[in-house]
Amino acid sequence: MCLENKIEKMNMEAIDKKQISAIDLFCGIGGLTNGLKEAGITVKAGIDSDKSCKYAYEINNNAKFIGEDIAKISGDDLKKIWGEDDIRILVGCAPCQPFSTHSNKVKDKELGSKWFLLNEYLRLVEESMPLVISMENVTNLANKDIFQHFVQRLEEIGYNVSYKKVFCPDYGIPQKRRRLVLLASKLGKIELLSPTHTKSQYATVKEAIGSLPKVNDGECCSKDRLHFTSKLSELNMKRMMSSVPNGTWETWSDDLKLNCHKKQTGKTYRAVYGRMAWNEPSPTITTQFYNYGTGRFGHPEQNRALTVREASILQTFPENYVFAREDEKLHITKLGTHIGNAVPVKLGCIIGQSILNHIKSYEK
Repeated sequence: MCLENKIEKMNMEAIDKKQISAIDLFCGIGGLTNGLKEAGITVKAGIDSDKSCKYAYEINNNAKFIGEDIAKISGDDLKKIWGEDDIRILVGCAPCQPFSTHSNKVKDKELGSKWFLLNEYLRLVEESMPLVISMENVTNLANKDIFQHFVQRLEEIGYNVSYKKVFCPDYGIPQKRRRLVLLASKLGKIELLSPTHTKSQYATVKEAIGSLPKVNDGECCSKDRLHFTSKLSELNMKRMMSSVPNGTWETWSDDLKLNCHKKQTGKTYRAVYGRMAWNEPSPTITTQFYNYGTGRFGHPEQNRALTVREASILQTFPENYVFAREDEKLHITKLGTHIGNAVPVKLGCIIGQSILNHIKSYEK
């Protein structure tokens, strides 16, 4: 038997005996972790420098939260978390702001303070050598030299790498989020599962949140304390009442338009102060989803912005996901950051299923 076949046979025998477990870098409150868990992967721990995520992460995912900068984490630290007999999976989503279209308007952003996090991710891969890795990020990252270096280095140290630009509605997620998903494996070729939905099957805003009780702006539902939203100013209420689903501020009367709208540069931001449409997926949920003026976050019918509950559903968090202690006062900015920064749970599940299918294909 040739050496290559012997190694493959040893890998398959090891897979039969070991537990498949993951560590989630930049875990936040656990969107990706929860998706992996739903797929059937045990997640041992999540690591994130934002310690405010600890409660929601741990209570929902039965995994340890480590509030630390990954630059201070070593490969040996990860190995101790996994355990000696685990099939090691490393996943994560480095903060995407440095790679966004908006950020790239700033010259030499590759030298910015957060770009190094991708290289820290690579360092941890090199030091711990997990069997499978996955990374999720904004699609614009694929065009950057730092990402191409990341892929090239993974291939140099023995990983088979694939990456794909994902349109979330293609996987049953009621949100027009576009993401870059990378998968890499020591076993062999690995790819993300094929899309599960065609355009005619896309999950819509109405299917996702249409049955929720009505609430007014600035009010909270008596039966669900997460079903609350921010209060609109008198002027923004007039703007909201003049808005139609998928419309723009261009149809408003001049007294409602902002000064920036009247400039040529303002015409590039047509979705701000917009309403969503019932019969299609929502726009990308950001950390500012509760602010009517930051995107198309107006409710299709009610004169208000999205509630926290609605945003969590559009991010495909389960209804029973706990975002704060029962006795904790809810802060919409904190919840907005936690929910808007999360990987949609359903996308995490697709990633997890892809990894499990890949590993199981090498079992005897």
